Amino acid sequence: MFEVAKMAGVSHQTVSRVINHSQDVSDATRARVQSAIDALGYRPSNSARTLASHRSRTIGLIAGGIHFFGPSSSIASIESLARRHGFFMNVSMVHEALCTQEEFNELCQTFDEQNVDAFIFLTPTDVMFADACRARLSQPRVLVTSTHGGLSMSQAGRLMDSGERGCTAIVGIDQWGAMAEVARLVARFGHRSTMYFSGPLQWRDASTRLAAWRKASAAYSLETQIVQCSSWDASEAYARMNHELEHLGSAGASKPTVVITANDAQALGVARALHEHGLKIPTDISLVGFDDMTGMDNMLPPLTTVRPDFEELGTAAMRETLRLLGEGGETAFVSSAHGAGLIPAQVVQRRSLGPVPHF
Repeated sequence: MFEVAKMAGVSHQTVSRVINHSQDVSDATRARVQSAIDALGYRPSNSARTLASHRSRTIGLIAGGIHFFGPSSSIASIESLARRHGFFMNVSMVHEALCTQEEFNELCQTFDEQNVDAFIFLTPTDVMFADACRARLSQPRVLVTSTHGGLSMSQAGRLMDSGERGCTAIVGIDQWGAMAEVARLVARFGHRSTMYFSGPLQWRDASTRLAAWRKASAAYSLETQIVQCSSWDASEAYARMNHELEHLGSAGASKPTVVITANDAQALGVARALHEHGLKIPTDISLVGFDDMTGMDNMLPPLTTVRPDFEELGTAAMRETLRLLGEGGETAFVSSAHGAGLIPAQVVQRRSLGPVPHF
């Protein structure tokens, strides 16, 4: 480092600022230092930097639900922002429903032995959320999750001691605002009779979306029938929609005029069942999904759905990590609830949602 400083005509502190991506260096000085680094073949020693600064510039990330839509986009944006700030990511994937406290603690200990500076946990289920809250950590932690589930935010806080709560942040998607907008659109098209397909309630997204839909539908005086699913799969939604249609037909009862599903895969299953019963979307029944999965704009008809900003969610998680490490300011959230900063989700209106049918 001193040789680089001598060649560049700067202090060794300036060289340190350059290699640590400090903003307090002019572009001309940065270029001169980088030229000297390249000429001398200098490579910073991460081990030495860790000993000197007590920082490894490494973030430990434990993620569940990676085989579902969304988390991979969040992880990519977390890593991108981390890299821009001179941090590295160590990532481990776990099964979101089967991860035990012992397994979670062992992963945290492994990361701790690598001297990670902070943890980010993607915890889509109550099981993982509880594991992440119970883990005894000295480093800051950021939890990416939804606001509601079998474990409430207040209960989660009690699983940590006061010192851990002070260096913990929680971020998630604003399911509440999204469902309120869906209900507003549905009511604007004249619908009053709705059917809502809920996801598996051990997933915090499913619990939060269901609670948000109940609140939003009541606010717009929408009658709603809840169909509780045990999975996110299209096949289960298809079977349950078939059952509901057959039951309504045999009972001579009126069908709902719109079906809202907790994810787009369920919407695919519902659409297939409606088609096989000779019901057209949206002429006979409208359909709304959630997640805006790839290809939903090419459904027949294209699906009205909610588009969560998973990339911005990852960026917010990393910004909160930097804040807790003292390397960033307060993160600006459009909304927050239950101690969680929330990222907006956009309702994408397409042709699957139309006016209430007049028979």
